[in-house]
Amino acid sequence: MNSRINRRSFIGASTLVGAGLAASQLLAGTINKDTKKVKVGLIGCGGRGRGALGNFKDACKILGLEVEVVAVGDAFKQVAEQVGNGHGLAADRCFGGFDAYQKVIATDCEFVLMATPPSFRPLHFAACVEAGKHCFIEKPVAVDPVGARSVIATGEKAKAKGLGIVAGTQRRHMAGYLRNKALIDAGAIGQIKGGVVQWNGTVPWIAPRRAGESDASYMARNWLNFTELSGDHIVEQHVHNLDVAIWFLGRLPVSAIGFGGRARRETGDQFDFFSVDYDFGDNVHIHSQCRQISGTYQAVGESFFGTEGFCYGGGKLSGKKMEVAEIKVDSDNGQVQEHVDLIRSVMEGKPLNDARQIAESTAVAIMGRMSAYTGDIIRLRDLLDNEKSAYYNFACVPAALDFEKGSVKMPAETPSVPGDGAKIHARG
Repeated sequence: MNSRINRRSFIGASTLVGAGLAASQLLAGTINKDTKKVKVGLIGCGGRGRGALGNFKDACKILGLEVEVVAVGDAFKQVAEQVGNGHGLAADRCFGGFDAYQKVIATDCEFVLMATPPSFRPLHFAACVEAGKHCFIEKPVAVDPVGARSVIATGEKAKAKGLGIVAGTQRRHMAGYLRNKALIDAGAIGQIKGGVVQWNGTVPWIAPRRAGESDASYMARNWLNFTELSGDHIVEQHVHNLDVAIWFLGRLPVSAIGFGGRARRETGDQFDFFSVDYDFGDNVHIHSQCRQISGTYQAVGESFFGTEGFCYGGGKLSGKKMEVAEIKVDSDNGQVQEHVDLIRSVMEGKPLNDARQIAESTAVAIMGRMSAYTGDIIRLRDLLDNEKSAYYNFACVPAALDFEKGSVKMPAETPSVPGDGAKIHARG
């Protein structure tokens, strides 16, 4: 399983190389070097989408580039128009509906920012890559094993086309984290033997159901509280911290066993809290804890202890004195720096590709959720490799295409019951 950290191809090497070279030649002029203009489209105009567009524009300013917002799309046209108006877009470039992503992609945008609910991202990502767009894809990138594997496969297609793909894991672009990662790799804290990653906070928001509202509309507006759309908060939010653990250790966990429950959540079908033991092999365990309950202790971060010292995420590190290369960033804001790194990689003809990385981190978060929901020990290979596993083909419903086709039936707003035999239902 650890070898999955090394990127591998689903297609013959010769085909990839040939296609990649051809695509690189075609994409060499993606950013107009005379006008220094970049054309961007946004899919998903909620808070994170608006933030991502602002981050992208800030990144272009750092790089001395002009930005043209070509189109925006959202399930709700009024929301798209509100965002589009703020960027000088005509109404006919502000698309609404669950097929709005197709209309954004059909324009001449060169970069697409994807900030729709996580369940939509595998479908939207595949469409963007098929259309030859460079992508910023917000984390997480799926809510089930099928979606995670889809993103990995699409990422390989993007690589063959020479497309840039960067995920919204901003910690990987922050100076403090980058420096501590370099020090750990140099041996500053010795071999990591264990640690704790946590995101303990409150429910970010709730969207009450409106009178006469359809299941599709209610779920889309209240997506943060439905596992089928968000993946639950261990996936949607806590994936940041799990990704740091994977990054710092340099390998994926083998399995997860966890528990959780619901006591105070007012809507949706998710848990309030999770506690998961991730087994990284070689007697290394990372304790994952996340909670969304008001009035409780809040803490977000990562800590690791090694044979020679300890490290707190991107902060304090105590261990052997080591010298590493100076870490230089263009922005102290990791959410801006990730866009700088994406755009610069395309400009230099060396496009980044985070697809496998973020898909695997997403799968690790899904593994923890599925363990807590079922009460079972879940192995990562059963989500990513073992086609005979009962979990391999699990897919949440309703899925993205159900919304597009208008065939959405909302699940009951009740949580899963651990220990419910071998039954695997819509919530994992």
